[in-house]
Amino acid sequence: MTITPAEEQKAVLRHYLQGAREAMLWKLEGLTEYDVRRPLTPTGTNLLGLVKHLAGVELGYFGETFGRPPQDPPSWLADEDAAPNVDMWASPEESRESVVALYRRAWAHTDATVAALPVDASGRVPWWPAGRAEVTLHRILVHVVAETQRHAGQADILREQLDGAVGMLEGNDNMPPEDAAWWQDHRARLEDAARQAADLRP
Repeated sequence: MTITPAEEQKAVLRHYLQGAREAMLWKLEGLTEYDVRRPLTPTGTNLLGLVKHLAGVELGYFGETFGRPPQDPPSWLADEDAAPNVDMWASPEESRESVVALYRRAWAHTDATVAALPVDASGRVPWWPAGRAEVTLHRILVHVVAETQRHAGQADILREQLDGAVGMLEGNDNMPPEDAAWWQDHRARLEDAARQAADLRP
């Protein structure tokens, strides 16, 4: 069976999207309920909130944009009067398991949309400005891969702040194989270099 260039485009983008999705969930593993939820930046960025946000991203971009709204959207996604940033944190009543399950349902919805439509299928993002709201499936795939990878990078840093765990993907951390002492020395070298550079400049 011959794979067309358009099918290959979809397959490549899906591959990178799936890698970022799995990295996001991996960053939750082994953490307490408190640590997956605790705000670690002045704007409240937290690991479980990033996962919840990305579930909404996929449900929106691969749902309403292409006339394929999800059957059972979360209440905050469908509510135009929802509180600001409601998708960026999980309430005490929202379990980790329910947020992860929502994200997985969003994956399935996205994957079904990608499978059903040609890569040049037209859609409209209702929350984008009129001048650029008309899109293709290809553009939205690229957009969502970029957004998911951006948040995966945030998750990398949050997780390292919490317990020192680092890495790109489970089974492939993409880090030099050095011990804790080497990393401590490395950080000290960087601190020294930063101070020297600051002293050299007005």
